[in-house]
Formats: sequence, C-alpha cells, structure tokens
Amino acid sequence: MSDKTSVGGLVAAFLEECGVGAAFGVISIHNMPFLDAVGKRGKIHYVSARGEAGAVNMADAYARVGQRLGVVFTSTGVAAGNAAGSLVEAQTAGTPILHITGQIETQHLDKNHSFIHEARDQLTMLKAVSKKAYRVDSPKTALSTFKDAVCVALTAPMGPVSVEVPIDIQQALIEWPDSLEPLIIKKLQPEIGKIKELAIKLMRAKRPLIWLGGGARHASKEVARLAMMGFGFVSSVQGRGIISEDHPQTLGAFNMYGCVEEFYNSCDAMLVVGSRLRGNETLKYKLGLPSPLYQIDVDNAARNDRPYIPDYFVQGDSQASLANLADALENKMNIDLDFIKDLQTARAQAEDFLRSGLSPYEKLVDTIQLKAGKDFIWARDVTISNSTWGNRGVFISGSRDGVHALGGGIGQGLQMAIGAAIAAPEKTVFCLVGDGGLQVNIGELATAAQENVNIIMILMNSQNYEVIKNIQNAEYGGRHYYSDIFTPDFKGIAESNKWFYRKLNTLSNVEEIFDEAIKSDLPSILEIDMPSIGPFARAFGGPPVKQKNNHLKIKVNSKED
Repeated sequence: MSDKTSVGGLVAAFLEECGVGAAFGVISIHNMPFLDAVGKRGKIHYVSARGEAGAVNMADAYARVGQRLGVVFTSTGVAAGNAAGSLVEAQTAGTPILHITGQIETQHLDKNHSFIHEARDQLTMLKAVSKKAYRVDSPKTALSTFKDAVCVALTAPMGPVSVEVPIDIQQALIEWPDSLEPLIIKKLQPEIGKIKELAIKLMRAKRPLIWLGGGARHASKEVARLAMMGFGFVSSVQGRGIISEDHPQTLGAFNMYGCVEEFYNSCDAMLVVGSRLRGNETLKYKLGLPSPLYQIDVDNAARNDRPYIPDYFVQGDSQASLANLADALENKMNIDLDFIKDLQTARAQAEDFLRSGLSPYEKLVDTIQLKAGKDFIWARDVTISNSTWGNRGVFISGSRDGVHALGGGIGQGLQMAIGAAIAAPEKTVFCLVGDGGLQVNIGELATAAQENVNIIMILMNSQNYEVIKNIQNAEYGGRHYYSDIFTPDFKGIAESNKWFYRKLNTLSNVEEIFDEAIKSDLPSILEIDMPSIGPFARAFGGPPVKQKNNHLKIKVNSKED
C-alpha cells in the first residue's frame, strides 16, 4: 500500500472498516473521486440508482432490513436537493444513513459565483433534513469528520447524517492514518433503580400490554422473554414483527380498531417501548390507551414533550432496558387467566372487520400470505391497498421484514424494495404499490433489472389516485379534481425493462400467476386491474379519526395511588 491516498480513497477504506457492504447513488462530476475510489477498491457493492431520491430510499430500506448503516452518494446542488425529500423519510423512520454529497471547489464555496452545481447555503438545507450535517473543510479533518458522522447516525435515536466534501478536498492526497477504526457506538444504559421501580409497578398489573415501536426492533429476544411471562403485545407499523404477528399474545398492528380500544379499556397497564405513538396510529392522539401508561425510550423527549405523557418514564436503550426488566420480573407476574383469551377475541374481531371490507381482494391477500410463507420481506408504498390491508392484513415474522414509507410520501415503494432486496438477497421481496406511486420514480425499474433483484411487485392499478378520490367522495362532495391520472402501458414498460409481467383482470387464477412469478428468474410485476376486478366492499375515506376528545395533549390518569 502506498504511503498516500486521496481523501476519496481514505473515505472508501473507512466505509469498508465500518462494515459497509453496499452503497447507493448517482455518479456525477462532483462525487466522482469518491466513486472512482469505491470502484477501484472493489470491496463495496455500488448500486447505480436513476435518481438521488430513489438512491436514498434504497439506502434507507437497506439499513432497516440489514440492521446496519445505509450509505448514499449524491452530487451537490440540485442532486443534493433531490435527495432531501427521501432524507425526511429517513428522519421520520429513524434510519441510520450516511449521505455523502460532493461540493464545488473550496475557493468558490458560499460566494454565489453561479458555479455549476452550486446551491446557495446547501449546508443549511441538509441540516434541516438530517440529524446533523457537516462540511469537510480540510483534507486533514476528513477522517475525523466521517468518524463522527457515522457515530451520530448510528447512535440512538438514529437518523440520516449528511457530509458535504468539496471536490478539491476529495482529490487531495493525504497520508494513510494509523487507524481507520470507527468510533465506538455506545448504547444508553438505563438506571437500574428506575428499572426496578418500573418492575414493581408492573408486578401489580394482571392485564399488562406492551406497545412495541421501531426503537425496539433489536430487542426481539427480550420481548420473547416477556411473552413467556404472560404479557400481551401490540405494534406500531415500524414495530411489526418484533414478536411474530402469528403469535397468540399479540394484536399485531391492529392498534386502533374500536374493538381493540375496548380491549385497551380492560387492561390495567401499558408499557410503550421505542415508539412515538404517532398521530396516524393513534387517531391523531385521541386513541384511548390503557392506564397507567409507562414508557421506555432512548429519547428524553418521550418524558413530557409528546402528546401522550407517561405516568412513569425510563430513559435507555430498549434492548438493555427490557433485558433488565425481564430479570426483575422473572417468576413475579400474576396474569389474569382470561387476559390473552380476551386479546385474541379483540384481534379476531379486528381481523374480521378488515377482511369484511376487502371483497373481492380477500383472495389476493390470502394468496400473498400463502405464497410468501413466513420468510419474506414486505415492502409497501403509500397506496389505498396498503392503508386498507397492507399495513396489517399480511403478517410478518421478523422485526426487519417490513418496510414502509412512514412519512406518508407516495412513490417510495419500488426503491425501498430494491434496497431491501440488496440487504437480504436470500429472501423474496413482495412489494405493494399503486399506479400513481409507481410512476413517481418509475425509472428505478431499470435499476432493479440491472441488479436482478428478487422482487415480486403487486401493482394495484386503479387508474387514479384512489386514496385522494375516496377522500374527495367523503369530504369534498365527490368533486374529483386532479385525482384522475393517465395510465401508461405497464406491460410495455415492464418488458422493456426486463421484468416478468402478468396482468390480472380476475383473481380466479391468482395463485397460478404468483407461481409463475416465483419461478421466474426476473423481477416480476403482477398488475391488478382494479376497474375490472371491482371496488373494495368498504370505501376508504382517508386516515381514521376520532371525533371525541379534541385535546392534543393527553395526560393518562394513573389508576395507582
């Protein structure tokens, strides 16, 4: 090895030391030194996305599914701006992403010289959509900056971090450092005294329920221990699969149905772990949750800066906290014998209600579950089918097996499916999208073909923005402004991009079509012709809301003295 390397080569070597196996991006003149180094070293699988927004989505899903750092390379200016929306999604989901963007030469920085790819105050933009944003201002500080950036991204609460590097610094030669070792990521350990106090409180409960959020995805073993003690569970969308959704003690993601809220009323404690209790999963914070309400979260904001204020709060990593909690509760719980039976009844009622609204799509849902089995990835875009059944009706078994655009932005499903497939090539990725969402970043079909990823896409083609149209029916007197969209020839698009394609005008042969797709050596699109098949039995009128209790801040009154 030479005594010197470029900063681009140094960063590539550092990423390898961090265990980065894949990176995503769009090559440009202002990130070429980085990508030249990645290619020349040949140790990181680089995925050439067709757009920066898609590249970030891919890195996001790769990180979620692979439980590792996601890395994305963009150019500066417009390219960095293209990435911004997807960085918002990563922020919402708490995904650890290292966004590496180029910058113009240092001599022209911040001078508004109209240099190519220049963006006025790009760093401020990146700070707004990242957990933290850095600028490397010298070759000598490059490694320390990247070490700090990776550490920040991976320290809970995790999130995207952006680093911009002027191209002259990327090209600058520098001595190899003595060590490329990344900084140690420290987990926030809970106070043992606080855990013991929480245990004492939970010992009093005979019908205790645990709400699992995305911050607990690495705590499946600890959750399994608590399940053995008799706890019941419910999950946010991001917490799905921490306990397998076919487990008899979980409500799954059926978290806000009327029958479930009635069941909540019968519980005598709820412990929320690693969840922000987001508004779209709590009827805009009006869902009545069990009392007393306890919470474990690494973010101190959960103590008193969120709509649901806990009666008792423990700050700490969820895995460490639940491990200590399980130790403290071992052989000390006295669970009501009817508790789990009542939970199962509530879940069965919620499932029945969901399925009663599906016809004729009930067969499609059952077929997906049948053909997917238990060991698969379930990636979903924002679409009426996902809101109706995708977020709950297809069950997953692992905490890293579900990927969804939590921020509500349409058009991210395909890219997330690609990132998930790169992270878990041994699994089939089933991807649920709508016709409107797919068209947002339809160019990434070529990326999927180039990578030959194992994806079966279920394209729900309603020939309009059906979520919007249903809301217009429910709230705007049926005035359908701008919700009708042109439907392209998806067959031609799919086949020109080397995807296996089938169109279903009926669901009578849906199992056979899925078998064809599974046997294919290509990524697959199964287009579901919704106008031919028919409507859902129950119209979707937008996100569910609750009319009573207009207070945003909800203080759950304790039943304890």
